[in-house]
Amino acid sequence: MFDALTSRLNSVFRGLRGRGKITEANISEVMREIRTALLEADVHLDVARAFCDEVEQKAIGAEVISTLKPGDVMVRIVHDELVSLMGPVDSRIPFISPGPTVLLMAGLQGSGKTTTCGKMAKMLLERAKRPLLVAADLKRPAAIDQLEVLGEQVGVPVYTERGHQDAVKVCKNAIKQARKTDRDVVILDTAGRLAIDEDLMAELATVASTTNPQQIYLVLDAMTGQDAVNTAKTFNERLELDGVILTKFDSDTRGGAALSVRRVTGKPIKFIGVGEKMDAIEEFHPERIASRILGMGDILSLVEQAQRQYDVKEAAQLEAKMKTGKFTLDDFLVQIRKMKKMGSMKELLKKIPGMGDMMGDADIDEGEIVHMEAAIQSMTPKERANPKIIDVSRRRRIAKGAGCDPSDVSGLVKQFEPMRNMMKAMSGQSLSQRLRMGTQFSQAMATGGAPKLKSKTTSGRRTLSKKDRRKRRRK
Repeated sequence: MFDALTSRLNSVFRGLRGRGKITEANISEVMREIRTALLEADVHLDVARAFCDEVEQKAIGAEVISTLKPGDVMVRIVHDELVSLMGPVDSRIPFISPGPTVLLMAGLQGSGKTTTCGKMAKMLLERAKRPLLVAADLKRPAAIDQLEVLGEQVGVPVYTERGHQDAVKVCKNAIKQARKTDRDVVILDTAGRLAIDEDLMAELATVASTTNPQQIYLVLDAMTGQDAVNTAKTFNERLELDGVILTKFDSDTRGGAALSVRRVTGKPIKFIGVGEKMDAIEEFHPERIASRILGMGDILSLVEQAQRQYDVKEAAQLEAKMKTGKFTLDDFLVQIRKMKKMGSMKELLKKIPGMGDMMGDADIDEGEIVHMEAAIQSMTPKERANPKIIDVSRRRRIAKGAGCDPSDVSGLVKQFEPMRNMMKAMSGQSLSQRLRMGTQFSQAMATGGAPKLKSKTTSGRRTLSKKDRRKRRRK
C-alpha cells in the first residue's frame, strides 16, 4: 500500500530540495502536485483539499533555518499533517471487570470479517486473555464452519448454535456461556450485510443494543477505496462505531481509505490486517504510517514483528552463539524461517529507514529464499555444522537433492563465512540494528549480492544444461 503515493511525494520533495528557499510561488506549485498525488491515491476530494490547504498555510509561515533545506522542511510539515489527518488513535481495548468484554464485528460481505475475528482472538490470547469466538453469521453458507476452523488454528473455543436463525439470541446465549466457562472476552462475528439492506441493518442494531458491546468495529476492505469511506459513514450513523479495522493493508492498493476514514467519519482506524496468517494484524499508528508514506521506514513495527517471533530464551541462545562465532547453517535456517513468518522480504526492507528509496521498483524473488532452504536441508547435520567439509562430491549430492547447480551450493557455502562474521559483529547491538543488518544481508542473498540458487526442474523433470547434454551424447 502507498507505493505510488510514496513515489510521487518523494519526486515532489526532490524537486523542492533544489530551491534556495520556500516561497509562495514554489509552494503553490508543490501543493498542486501533492493534491494530484492524493487524488490519484483515491483520497476523498474534500480531505485532499483540506489537507493541502493546511500544509500550504504552515509551509508559507515556516522558517527555514540554516541547517535545513526547503525540501526537508516540507517533509516535516507533510509528515505532521498526515499524522494529524489519521490520528489520534487509541487502539487499547477497554476491558471490563467482571467480564466478559464484548467486541462486535460488523462489515460488508467479503470484507474479511471472519478472518479478522480469528486474528483478534489470537492477538488477545497472546495478551493473556481468554477469548470466545461467536458464530453469529447465520446468513452465509459455511460461515460457522470457517470460524470453527479458525478457532481450532488459534486455539480459541467457538460458540455455535447450528440451525438457529436468530442472531440476537445466539449472541445473548454466547455471553451467558462465556460467563459460565470463565471466558473474559467475547468476539461476535456477525453476518456481512449491505448498508442499504434495511432488515439486516436493523438486526445488527438490535444485536448491538442487546449485547451492549464495549467496542464496535467496522471491518473494511482497503481495496474498496472511497466506497470503504462511504460504507463507514453509513454504518456509523446506525451503530455509533468505536473504530475501523482495515483489512488487506498489505495489498497493492492506493491507500485512500486509510487517509480519508478518520476525517470523513470521525472514527479512527484502530487495527490493520497485513497478511493472510493469523498473526498478521497490527495496531494502527498514524505516525508510523506517515513515515512509511514518506519513505522514512517503520523500524518500530519491524522490531515488534521480530519480538513476536523470538522469545527471551531463544534470543539468549542466539546471542551466545553469535559471540563465539558458532553460528551454523542450522541456525541460519531457523532465522530464515522466522523472517518468512514476519512477512515478505520486500515489505520488511521497506520498514528500514532509507531502504525504500534504495530499492525503488526492484523486485525481490521470494523463491530464492525457498531454494536456499532446500540446499541447506539437503546437507547432513555434520555439513550444516561445518560447511568447510563440503567438497566436490558433497556439492553434487546436495545440488541433486535441492534441484540446483553444484556451483550454486559452492557459492552459498563461500558466502556463509562472511555472514557468520557479520553475526559475530552484530552481537551486543540493539534489535533494530540487527534487523537492519540481517534484512540487508538476506536481501543481498536473494537479489544477487550472493549466489542465487536457481531451480533446474520443469514440470517435475530435471532440465540438463548444454554441457550436460554434450556429455550425454558423447557417452
